Amino acid sequence: MNRPLPSGAGAPAPAPACASASASASAGDGGLAEVMEKVAHGDKQAFSVLYDALAPLVLGIVVRVVRDRAQGEEVAQEVMIELWRQAARYRPEAGSVTTWAGTIAHRRAVDRVRSAQASADREQARASREHHTAFDEVAEQVETRLESEQVRRCLSGLTELQRQAVTLAYYRGLTYREVAETLRTPLPTIKTRMRDGLIRLRDCMGVTT
Repeated sequence: MNRPLPSGAGAPAPAPACASASASASAGDGGLAEVMEKVAHGDKQAFSVLYDALAPLVLGIVVRVVRDRAQGEEVAQEVMIELWRQAARYRPEAGSVTTWAGTIAHRRAVDRVRSAQASADREQARASREHHTAFDEVAEQVETRLESEQVRRCLSGLTELQRQAVTLAYYRGLTYREVAETLRTPLPTIKTRMRDGLIRLRDCMGVTT
């Protein structure tokens, strides 16, 4: 996971090797509260130490929740940036730095999962609306005649892709997205072919809207 650059002018100034080693050792000995205090005052070198100490923990918590490495790394970066920005709000008496960071990481990860689920639900609802709206004009009149010779004749007048898409939608009740996945065809193409196919069916069968 790449280390995010703290906000503010300029990049962190290089620290002497002995100072960096001392800070790391302090963090490893439970001195993260002191490191956090320095971060709260804008010490970018202290943030570097904090990052090295907490990034593995944060990433582990996030990945366990979101169950996706790429998203986990993205959320973990957001957590580390939040630690930088919110460092002044940390209170040692409320718990250790690792506990505080872990709480933030878990909350961010849960938010990401909820956001992704909400997005998926909206997409599914939208696809369902599109599917039903597209068929409302002709579905009631066509469904009762699907087995008739006229329908078979009209279906034969469609292109192969139109016929397959319409058949999947009518006989199997698939949505646009499911039809696209079944036929391994881009979704926009399926939508266009379905629309054109329905229009041709309507005209061929003399269905009025």
